[in-house]
Amino acid sequence: MIIVMRPEHEEEDLVRIVRRLEDMGLRTHISKGEHRTIVGAIGDERIIAEIPMESFPGVEKVLPILKPYKLVSREFKPENSVVSIDGFEIGGNKIQIIAGPCAVESREVLEEIAEAMEPAGVHFLRGGAFKPRTSPYAFQGWGEKGLKFLAGVRDRTGMKIVTELMDPRDTVLVCKYADIVQIGTRNMQNFRLLTEVGNIDKPVILKRGLCATIKEFLMSAEYIMAQGNDKVILCERGIRTFETETRNTLDISAVPLLKLLTHLPVIVDPSHAVGRADLVTAVSRAAIAAGADGLLVEVHVRPEEAMSDGPQSLRPKAFLSMVEQCGRVAEAIGRVI
Repeated sequence: MIIVMRPEHEEEDLVRIVRRLEDMGLRTHISKGEHRTIVGAIGDERIIAEIPMESFPGVEKVLPILKPYKLVSREFKPENSVVSIDGFEIGGNKIQIIAGPCAVESREVLEEIAEAMEPAGVHFLRGGAFKPRTSPYAFQGWGEKGLKFLAGVRDRTGMKIVTELMDPRDTVLVCKYADIVQIGTRNMQNFRLLTEVGNIDKPVILKRGLCATIKEFLMSAEYIMAQGNDKVILCERGIRTFETETRNTLDISAVPLLKLLTHLPVIVDPSHAVGRADLVTAVSRAAIAAGADGLLVEVHVRPEEAMSDGPQSLRPKAFLSMVEQCGRVAEAIGRVI
């Protein structure tokens, strides 16, 4: 249930409603938009039905949230959410580029990649210190050593760090270094991990699972928000189909659909979607045209030597060209990169 407050409501009206709901054992979430304040009540619907919320001072109307995902829905918050990281926004008019190698290999290579991306005005550096790999014999990442490499490059360049969390036991360690925590596709329904990141004060990029429906994707985001962390960024990264020419199949329709269903920012990972560097620029342009709030792109100075995902990594020259082309698409739809 959502309770829409009148524009002229008193603060004590809001406090009274929240207190009553919580006294009944319900959880409350307050969303303050430009024109309206909305109170979301989450819990046993039978209890909610017994409370005559329309009679409380300051209440304009009471509406049920029909979708199973409550907090992430447009019903709960009509305005777009914007996630801010030290002044850099994801979800606003500016489209953000998050780029870097799939895996952190060394401090020197990471610095070389960051320097090569600087002309594009990249504010977010991605890199995996813990790598979930299909094969147990493949490179699994450097762990804390890799996190320290990322932090060192951040100190030198000012780029914010995006890195993956795989295990709840590593939450404190990863949060010590990361500016944005990423939950990978294989962990989209790791509900223990989702609950853990729901309790941190860091933005979370949640990637869609390989075979997940949109509903399942949004229910996973709900797990995070239900714990109190509303800084969730959704990432479409391709789903598994019968097609074998690309690594996965980019569900481009998911971008506008998610923007209709939820207020959360939506970004696209074209690298994992196609698995081929020669297709990344084209699908990146398509993602921007479809309304994506950002791109998560793999870049490497020497893809042939990359320890992970070399075939889908753009060389710096191709990356700069991609950003320039996407900038023209963004301008055509009234946005900027």
